[in-house]
Amino acid sequence: MPAESRFLAGTRLAVTTFTTLPVRAGRIDRPVAGTAMALAPVVGALLGALLAGVLLLTGALAPPLVAAGVTVAAAALLTRGLHLDGLADTVDALGSYRRGAAALEIMKKPDVGPFGVVALVVVLLVQAAALADLAGRSWPACLAAVATATAAGRFGVTVACRRGVPAARPDGLGALVAGTVGPVALVVGAVAVALLAVPAVPGRPWQGPLAVAVALAVAVGLQTHVVRRLGGMTGDVLGATVEVVTTLVYLGLVLSG
Repeated sequence: MPAESRFLAGTRLAVTTFTTLPVRAGRIDRPVAGTAMALAPVVGALLGALLAGVLLLTGALAPPLVAAGVTVAAAALLTRGLHLDGLADTVDALGSYRRGAAALEIMKKPDVGPFGVVALVVVLLVQAAALADLAGRSWPACLAAVATATAAGRFGVTVACRRGVPAARPDGLGALVAGTVGPVALVVGAVAVALLAVPAVPGRPWQGPLAVAVALAVAVGLQTHVVRRLGGMTGDVLGATVEVVTTLVYLGLVLSG
């Protein structure tokens, strides 16, 4: 498959995986999946720019907290709520203290348990509160902050799909993307997200990149724990990674001290 065709197929797969945009999927195989996962932070940055526009526009017409709530809802709508669903399923599985197949079976259940509910409430509250604070910043800083958080969340997926990390099941999204991302994509993605984060906190250019670094370090720790408990990655774990990293970056961008 020519490199350009693989890139285009990977781009389509990245868009359809991380957004609800009506893009027709092309060829889907592991090489294309690797390209898609490498492009995940690019899709995240573009999605973040759109969400920043929603926040700023709504913030001009309504109180900051209302604007933040609308933006959180828009983020869920534009991603089908899949990442939130993955977060709930992953937390329920880990909270059960079961391992391997037993934990994976919990993740497959359609209902949400108490651990999952608490995780969803905490994540949505923190995101909304952070966005309310960001709504009061200049539009360039707000744009950079929201784009950074959403790009970093998707880069967390890129990191989770690095070589050497196995899939927990022989089928599903995890099996398709696990171990498909090489070191070059990781380095390029890390540098790009860090640079995007520099203008996110006015007067403190170091805070954005630091927030990204801390969030990704937590994500790697979570992924390591998941592999130990479940035997590898799953699509739900990737969704949970998006929400955890995004939330931690938002939190890091609004901390003052």
